Amino acid sequence: MIQDIRDIYQEVEKFMDQEITLQGWIRNHRKQKEFGFIDFNDGTYFKGVQIIYDNTLPDFEEIQKLRVGCALTVKGTLKKSPKENQAFELHLSSYQLEGDCPEDYPIQPKRHTREFLREQAYLRPRTNLFGAVFRIRSIAAMAIHEYFQKNHYVYVHTPLITTTDCEGSDQMFKITTLDFNHLPMVDGHVDLSKDLFGKQAYITGTGQLHGESFAMAYKKIYTFGPTFRTENSNTKTHANEFWMIEPEIAFCDLDGLMDIEEEMLKYVVSYVLEHAQEEIAFCDSFVEKGLKQKLEKLVASKFVRITHHEVVDILKKANIKWEFTPDDNEDIAKEHERYITEYFDGPVFITNWPKDIKAWYMKVNDDGKTVAAVDLEVPGAGELMGGSQREENYDKLQKRMKEMGIEEDVVDWYCNLRRFGGCYHSGFGMGFERLLIYLTGVENIRDVIPFPRTPGNCDY
Repeated sequence: MIQDIRDIYQEVEKFMDQEITLQGWIRNHRKQKEFGFIDFNDGTYFKGVQIIYDNTLPDFEEIQKLRVGCALTVKGTLKKSPKENQAFELHLSSYQLEGDCPEDYPIQPKRHTREFLREQAYLRPRTNLFGAVFRIRSIAAMAIHEYFQKNHYVYVHTPLITTTDCEGSDQMFKITTLDFNHLPMVDGHVDLSKDLFGKQAYITGTGQLHGESFAMAYKKIYTFGPTFRTENSNTKTHANEFWMIEPEIAFCDLDGLMDIEEEMLKYVVSYVLEHAQEEIAFCDSFVEKGLKQKLEKLVASKFVRITHHEVVDILKKANIKWEFTPDDNEDIAKEHERYITEYFDGPVFITNWPKDIKAWYMKVNDDGKTVAAVDLEVPGAGELMGGSQREENYDKLQKRMKEMGIEEDVVDWYCNLRRFGGCYHSGFGMGFERLLIYLTGVENIRDVIPFPRTPGNCDY
């Protein structure tokens, strides 16, 4: 029977002094005159197994020719290791070469820059860093699903192709089946009636609006899938394709929403700390010193709740010369986010934002100047989540749309949710990659997405 390396680490006594079979890849091969050592990993666990062989094997010379990257099936006896930092080793008895690897294999056993590894995106999961990052990604995704499923949310697959312009059409990818070399024209404009859907269609920038319609039937729903933006930004936190978690909850106000955000984030971080211990330890040692302590501190924190106006007051009273002057009518800058989380020494919910800088579907507060919106700022990462109480009043929503120039016929179905048994409701969005940056300490979004899509970069 072929074993996974993960099983051996979890039940080492069961396999000790037993003959076992493993399948995986050579990470390193150190050759001596009469014996050799192979660092072997099968991808099922962060750590690998050291294989020891000597010249008593009949195919000793052939084994010594095996190169880094080769895929093998190996058979041998698991023995206790004499090394203090190594619990066991495999004494090789036989092997089968499943896939050879040439000398110019790019992932050699040495330190590679992250920039170099982005150019080898199809191979970088074989390195320790990305082996850890993408396993944490998998575990965090599982934690998100588990949290919502345990709390009786319905998982909704909102469309990737949409005609709804929610985030602004200038930020959305347009799709068409028309031939650009022979476009059908009417009165100087492209005749979209000849296109596949008979109208302008986009690749989604959010599943929120469609999610709200399901919340009006199931009470609690969430979406978790890819979203797309055309933003031409080359920062460390922006990508043109990324994943979003977007819950929508009926009969939920802004305070209730913040309760859910805090509970969910603590659940996910706790789950990762429990189920990715080796990976977090690696990132703590080699990516961000103090990472584990930072995550544990977040789980133990009580999140502060403060209004945008109160934040601006704190910033203005600070004895700091800001690059961007705090203003009651403006967004806050990265430097402000950092200061506020340091000021309170923990995560901070900032509520009641100026309505002119927020979206049209957010509920306008009684002051007529702010909306019932909330951003969650976390130490070291800034904004991690953004949400709001949605406007449930049909007439008020219509008025807000006119103020902001939103075309009613595009979202008339969304507005009708207010006419057909609507209720107060709220929701938030969290960029999955932003969360992963926080969980791993890896500061560039390109390094937490398997195949990043950013301006000028659409390889593979």
